[in-house]
Amino acid sequence: MHTLEGVSRTDQYRALGLSTFAFTVCFAVWTIFSIIGVKIKQDLGLSDTQFGLLVATPILTGSISRIFLGFWTEQFGGRIMFPLQMLITAVAVWLLTSVQTYEVFLLAALGLGLAGGSFIVGVAYTSRWFEQERQGTALGIFGAGNVGAAVTNFGAPFLVVALGWEGTARVYAIVLAVTAVLFFLLAKTDPEHAERKRTGRGHVSIKDQLEPLKNVQVWRFATYYFFVFGGFVALASFLPRYYVGAYGLELTTAGVFAGLYSLPGSVFRALGGWMSDKMGARWVMYFTFIVSLVLLFIMSYPQTAYTVMGIDGPITFKFGLSAGVFVALTVVLGFAMSLGKAAVFKHIPVYYPHHVGSIGGLVGMIGGLGGFILPIAFGILLDQTGIWTAPFMLLFLLVGVSTVWMHVAIRRMERARHPALALETQLSDLPQEPHPKPGTTLAEWHPEDTEFWDDQGQIVASRNLWISIPALLLAFAVWMVWSVVVAKLPVIGFDYSTAQLFWLASLPGLSGATLRIFYSFMVPIFGGRLWTTLSTASLLVPALGIGFAVQNPNTSYSWFLVLALLCGFGGGNFASSMANIAYFFPKKTKGNALALNAGLGNLGVSVMQFLVPIVIVTGVFGSVGGEAQTLADGSRLWLQNAGFIWAPFIVLSTLLAWFGMNDIAAAKASLGDQLTILARRHNWIMAFLYTGTFGSFIGYSAGFPLLMKTQFPEVNALSFAFLGPLVGALSRAGTGWVSDKFGGGRVTFWTFLGMIVAVWGVLQFLPSEASGGNFWGFFACFMALFLLTGVGNASTFQMIPSIMRQEIPRLMPQLDEGATLKTAERESAAIIAFTSAIAAYGAFFIPKAYGTSISMTGAPNGALWAFLIFYVACVAVTWTFYSRKSAPVPC
Repeated sequence: MHTLEGVSRTDQYRALGLSTFAFTVCFAVWTIFSIIGVKIKQDLGLSDTQFGLLVATPILTGSISRIFLGFWTEQFGGRIMFPLQMLITAVAVWLLTSVQTYEVFLLAALGLGLAGGSFIVGVAYTSRWFEQERQGTALGIFGAGNVGAAVTNFGAPFLVVALGWEGTARVYAIVLAVTAVLFFLLAKTDPEHAERKRTGRGHVSIKDQLEPLKNVQVWRFATYYFFVFGGFVALASFLPRYYVGAYGLELTTAGVFAGLYSLPGSVFRALGGWMSDKMGARWVMYFTFIVSLVLLFIMSYPQTAYTVMGIDGPITFKFGLSAGVFVALTVVLGFAMSLGKAAVFKHIPVYYPHHVGSIGGLVGMIGGLGGFILPIAFGILLDQTGIWTAPFMLLFLLVGVSTVWMHVAIRRMERARHPALALETQLSDLPQEPHPKPGTTLAEWHPEDTEFWDDQGQIVASRNLWISIPALLLAFAVWMVWSVVVAKLPVIGFDYSTAQLFWLASLPGLSGATLRIFYSFMVPIFGGRLWTTLSTASLLVPALGIGFAVQNPNTSYSWFLVLALLCGFGGGNFASSMANIAYFFPKKTKGNALALNAGLGNLGVSVMQFLVPIVIVTGVFGSVGGEAQTLADGSRLWLQNAGFIWAPFIVLSTLLAWFGMNDIAAAKASLGDQLTILARRHNWIMAFLYTGTFGSFIGYSAGFPLLMKTQFPEVNALSFAFLGPLVGALSRAGTGWVSDKFGGGRVTFWTFLGMIVAVWGVLQFLPSEASGGNFWGFFACFMALFLLTGVGNASTFQMIPSIMRQEIPRLMPQLDEGATLKTAERESAAIIAFTSAIAAYGAFFIPKAYGTSISMTGAPNGALWAFLIFYVACVAVTWTFYSRKSAPVPC
């Protein structure tokens, strides 16, 4: 714990005042779209869903950036990070005035959203200046900077009238830049970082910052903050639109009324901090949730008229809140939520004094994501229900769930701990460490011990493998579902260009590949059981989202882009799944286990491409699944079933993962230990080669249906599309023994040579000016490509453990035999996951390359020639490093 010796009251008040003022300015900038967005909505003719997405986009950046800004603030200090973050945001706000289209506005809004990340920078900086017993009050005062939302709601409408929305944005950018300069000049380095400089201590490691994130307690705090902060931000952005639409008010009046909600929702946060210090954060949270439940129930009730048949005729009753009453209720709601925001953050510096940045960053990120997700949900609810009060119904449900969870957790704690502790007021809560289900964590795991393996290891490992396989299969199905959906969007009324359709087909690959980079390191940190459960459950978001979006003919292209990105949740799962299974099996069966997990998991692409064309022509879910879309020829289509069909299986697989899988205690490793692979040359070489095999498999799978549709429109592409991924998945699962027998390097070398020939064959059978092409020749060459990618996928993964068992003794000769084996196994698992992340970008680049080539030349030939040249490079790399007789690492 850092010391406050030599810190005066003046120093404390200076730090608190500067950080609160800076946060107020940042928060005003962060919510600017709640005002100027109304003008942009009118100028561009946006729907409620599009408007909700525009308002929510800055919240996304502000939320996600909090966890990274928290890490960096712990390392470099708030005096450096606060001004730097403000200057970058000021540039983004200024550039906002130079864009014209909705899509570019969304991109600019991402940069503007960095203003929201200032919260965790200020929390980490401010908390360092105060004693524990005064931190709640100090952070409550700092958090009152939320009043920036009221500043925007009160003042921005008048600036828009006087200067236009562009002039308003420029004023905000200038004020933010000036604030950054003043903060840097006037603020001092906080005591902890000053002490580090004086003593020469290094930065807090990433491992130490991430360690507490495994506690269930942290995620429960984050859920509370999702409502009290995320709901606050969402309502601050939504209320101006609500008052204009529901009550017909002018924008300036609506902004003032919305400001009356934001003002108490901000300034009374300081009171919430003081109350948490004096009466206990638990009491404050109960008050917040109970008051919010009552108010949201009243606010959720729509304008209603009842007619009953009386003795003398019909009698009509009407119920509805007037604008004045509604505004009064929002003021009280804002007050209650402000207390809750302070109470949540009272916990963090007390429970986690050395992790304020990382824990506060996570909790703040989840809360900020509430501010991103909820406005989008509000817009969807308005579009789908047509009821103005529907968003308040959603908030009522959210706070109800939070209240029940909190109460159950507290009652469980009171039963588990000494009865006298039930009377305490200071932060009574669950133990910091969750109570694991007995038997879920394997304290002893020795798969290389033959007796252990035969007696109990094989049964446990096999159970985890066969639960992992269907979870991974579903992940691949959801990841690639757009490859079928986009082919049908034009026939149900979504008239997009070929380039737009290829964008939709390729974006899941981009997001999935990016997520794999992060997922690669999650299993050793959180455990395979918990991470598999969470990652599988996350697939429900895109699956259900697709089902609802395609039923609404007014769904925008931008919303489809968002859903396409969310499908990437499925892509990320592969990296963590493979890393997890690698820990369970001994060397002699690891290759086969990985081949089964990956090969049968890859089968999800084929299952999806086979099953979806069947379920979309049948009302599988009856009236529950929604109405069919009627096509031009009179036939009917239930395209929503492409998403809905996976939901029950995802729920089942999630439950199986939670109740049937295990964590391995010995598999735990810090992020720092895993990141050593980034310095391994062969990690990057294998990432390059695996991009050639798996990147090709997943990219061809994503682009194959649409490529057939555009090149051979007379063919029913969806009847054949599933065969390619099926061949690739089965060849991967069934050819692992080939690499074991002949060597992975040798098999990979000949695989790439075969792929060169297959791509050349595809080029010969494509339509051209001279001929209409030959579909069956084209199809046969692609089947050969899929077959070879499967063989190459198995052979490259077989190479990685072999390479690391040769490299670790050379790189780390000081290790004994046991430590060498353990290090090789750990780095092999990390490399397997990391290379899969890099290779997954093929799912984006291959469909995008098709679209770009067709847009530029009218044909996909250019893209295919580029792939052929890439395979030539893969042949050269494989021969140079692994397959020739004098190779540096023969395998």
